[in-house]
Amino acid sequence: MTAPPHETRPPRPGRALPDTQQGMRRRNLARVMHTVSAEGPLSRASVASRIGLTRAAVSTLVDELIRSGLLEELGPERPGRVGRPGSALAVSARGPAGIGAEIGVDHLAVCAVDLRGEVRARAVRHGSHRGSSPEPVLEQLTGLVRRVTDEAEAEGLWPAGVAVAVPGLVARDGRTVVHAPNLDWHDADLGALLPCDVPLTVDNEANFGALAELWLGDGTPRDFLHVSAEIGIGAGVVVDGRLLRGTRGFAGELGHVPVYPDGPECACGGRGCLEQYAGEEAVLRAAGVEPGEDRVGVLAGRAAEGDERVRRALREAGTALGVALTGAVNLLDPESVVLGGALAGLAPWLLPSLREELARRTAGPACPVSVSALGPEGPLLGAAHSVIRGVLDDPATAVAGRV
Repeated sequence: MTAPPHETRPPRPGRALPDTQQGMRRRNLARVMHTVSAEGPLSRASVASRIGLTRAAVSTLVDELIRSGLLEELGPERPGRVGRPGSALAVSARGPAGIGAEIGVDHLAVCAVDLRGEVRARAVRHGSHRGSSPEPVLEQLTGLVRRVTDEAEAEGLWPAGVAVAVPGLVARDGRTVVHAPNLDWHDADLGALLPCDVPLTVDNEANFGALAELWLGDGTPRDFLHVSAEIGIGAGVVVDGRLLRGTRGFAGELGHVPVYPDGPECACGGRGCLEQYAGEEAVLRAAGVEPGEDRVGVLAGRAAEGDERVRRALREAGTALGVALTGAVNLLDPESVVLGGALAGLAPWLLPSLREELARRTAGPACPVSVSALGPEGPLLGAAHSVIRGVLDDPATAVAGRV
């Protein structure tokens, strides 16, 4: 799998490259990396024609990227081209790796992704984190990160950064979990609690899920609302290919949109929030299904077998989702809504009532609703790929940080 084309913005605030000769060189290195990543294998001449630089200039940039271990030569280009074939270039299968991590209410997961977008190592640990302080959870996560990093290094990779997806509000500093209701975490500085020798980024799991959909999704538009669920429900809003974060970085808290204002109390302090009707635990209660490791699989299995109680619970959850999504669709006018996370596995029974409610309530034409092919893997993959995209956006800095 090749890495997807780059997002049209620097990976994080303050990373814009200066308009100097050095800044221009760094931008051109990034252009070469993105072009080979998206379209390779390519010769130097092919890269030059695509980015509008001379072959001599591109050759100099390519040589630097090969010395840095970011590109590799595969030999002559495929036959059939006019003239003498050039040496085909590809992003390296060794070198930088993005370490993605996910903190769930009942699991931890870590993976390593190389520059080609391939998952090279992975580790998962199941267990409830409700009522646990951040320290023991992050200690377990650190162990998984070390295990995955060791496996990646054994294959010639080195960690370019760690990105952590969490089910809660994350401050714009990219390290502090302001509030994670289902974990009961408040103002937890993961940057201080998670020992890390490489750049660390923390973000909401729904944001990483939305970015994964943007970067890895098959035919995903550039304006969409990505809805994901585990125990809670979150949303990532992508507008013109960019993630909408909001003033404080808290945009997308769909799970705490009131659906029925006089409904049951929610962990966030409100009443009648969407999570109380369409969150995983709410659906399990309504369906009469006991919590377990494969909750979604049990729900889907019983629904497929015709269990009316389960089907009714899923229909009602779809209706609640439709009510909550109506406001977002009317306000933002996205091109589509994409269901990811656990919702993707339950889509056959959620979608009919969701689409019906959305069509009935939206002011304009019905907004298309599709299902993510990434499913529950989205946040973890989005986290890992965010590190890789940082390397593609500024390869010179990534390599300098390795020295």
